[in-house]
Amino acid sequence: MSANDRPQAAGESGRGSAGSNSAGPDPMADAICQALDALSPIHLRLRDDSGLHVGHPGAQSGGGHYHIEIESERFAGKTLVARHRQVYAALGPLMGSAIHALAIQAWAPGERQD
Repeated sequence: MSANDRPQAAGESGRGSAGSNSAGPDPMADAICQALDALSPIHLRLRDDSGLHVGHPGAQSGGGHYHIEIESERFAGKTLVARHRQVYAALGPLMGSAIHALAIQAWAPGERQD
């Protein structure tokens, strides 16, 4: 995907410029978006919610809290659980280390409502 679906707010990255936020480039956002390229997303938005979880045991170990919106043709005909498994599989070793918690909204084309 070559362009963002909308301008980014602080702490958010769209696929066109992963890592662009008010704090400057974010290598973890880049790594997450790059890993999710395996699902050929037509919409991808990543939000880092780690700041909301300061003091949480997962934050102390360095793992981040993220929210992902992703739309892909690969989700067509799949259950919600299957879609989440596809996202977890694409993220591979980032899960449980760099990513402590992940909220996922996953759609097939035509399901997402803005």
